[in-house]
Amino acid sequence: MGKDFNFRLVAKIIGTLLFIEGLLLCSISIIPLIYHENDVYHFLISGGVTIAFAVPLFLLGLKAQPLLGKREGSVIVTFTWILCSAFGMLPFLLSGSIPSVTDAYFETMSGFTTTGASILNNIEELSHGILFWRSLTHWIGGLGIIVISLALLPLFGYNGMQLFAAESSGPTKDKIHPKINETAKRLFVIYIVLNVAETILLKFGGMSWFDAVCHSFSTTATGGFSTKQASIGYWNSPYIEYVVTIFMILSGVNFSLYYFAYKHKFEKIISNEELRYYLILLFSAAALIAVSRVDFSAHLTFNAIEKATRESVFYVASLMTTTGFVTVDYMEWQTYTWIILLIVIITGASAGSTTGGIKMVRIVIVAKYCYYEFKQILHPNAIFPVRYSGHLVKEDVITKVLAFVLLYLTTIALGIIVLAMSGMGLEESISGSITSLSCAGPGLGSIGPMSNYAAVPEFSKWVLSFLMLVGRLELFTVLLLFTPTFWKK
Repeated sequence: MGKDFNFRLVAKIIGTLLFIEGLLLCSISIIPLIYHENDVYHFLISGGVTIAFAVPLFLLGLKAQPLLGKREGSVIVTFTWILCSAFGMLPFLLSGSIPSVTDAYFETMSGFTTTGASILNNIEELSHGILFWRSLTHWIGGLGIIVISLALLPLFGYNGMQLFAAESSGPTKDKIHPKINETAKRLFVIYIVLNVAETILLKFGGMSWFDAVCHSFSTTATGGFSTKQASIGYWNSPYIEYVVTIFMILSGVNFSLYYFAYKHKFEKIISNEELRYYLILLFSAAALIAVSRVDFSAHLTFNAIEKATRESVFYVASLMTTTGFVTVDYMEWQTYTWIILLIVIITGASAGSTTGGIKMVRIVIVAKYCYYEFKQILHPNAIFPVRYSGHLVKEDVITKVLAFVLLYLTTIALGIIVLAMSGMGLEESISGSITSLSCAGPGLGSIGPMSNYAAVPEFSKWVLSFLMLVGRLELFTVLLLFTPTFWKK
């Protein structure tokens, strides 16, 4: 490890974040009290253990120099997710809800990375406290443990820029305030507003307050955990499906655009190419699938067309925003629709949102670059600069985007090989690698929408957990730790 690595500051910040998680775990004990359930102590013990681990780390860094570089940022973000998942699984283990360490860690990592892949076959039998904590892991991970904490870190005298760079997604970061902690606060407010609005609308649709809150946590975080085994399909309600669809789409938008709308800077929204192509791809993919869902040989009715359209838009929104909610079994649909769904999972929605995937901004930049390369071949003496939302894209940004896309696809390929070697089927290996790296949840075959990851081999679950972590933290943040150069002075 290089001499410049600020280990004490890393320990102090991770200790601070784990302390916050410990407090949250203790606070969840209120839920069992409200519903007269007997797992109060499971959360108090889990919170106590987490705090007991956090305090020494914090004390170790009391005299740390306030110097935070890229290496420290990457280590903090990566190990915060790993350790938060490790301590976050304690309520599952102590309550007996998930007795296996592998399964409990998989479920918790899936929660914090907002993947939504589950091993549970008895969701309705779980206590309210466990269900609430499960959904809260989404809510915490959605905007990012680090980004949420940026509003708190200045209280401890930290500069959060390197953390924000390590955790936030996409090649461009719209600054909505020159101070990073102020940016975090504004993003946090937007996050809360979306949660509250959806909770109220879901309550109107017939959900209990508890179910409405848990599902708003999962939707806004684009996570996908539900309080029901059948997910959104449990309610069999077009109204609820429309509400969830709308908020999944809204959660796939760059959050800074909501702030610009609040400030009446509508020109920034109108000129945003990522938003435009995100919506075009989403509704185009939904239209292609909807056509396959309509039986043109029969008498067409409004109800049949509406149902096919609703289901198609719901699933494309669910998987493109990498939320992972389900209603019906898309494994019964035509095969080509599965390919479309896998494509939108890889593509993802907007940078600056809570979604996974490559992100639309990168797809747009790569597509433009390829197009201009073709034009360059035809007109060798001409110059075709790549522009995005009216701005010139620098060569170094294009290089980073191309490198990211290549690394993303390579990681998927390696994931498929390792999963296939571990005993998973071909459909499951391909879709499992894609959905885990993209943090989407449901895949194909035995890990499809009407099933889960319970039967996946134990080793495969650890591989999938690693892919979730790598995908959630945008590849480079985690993979950099495995390079010798990263640790040299």
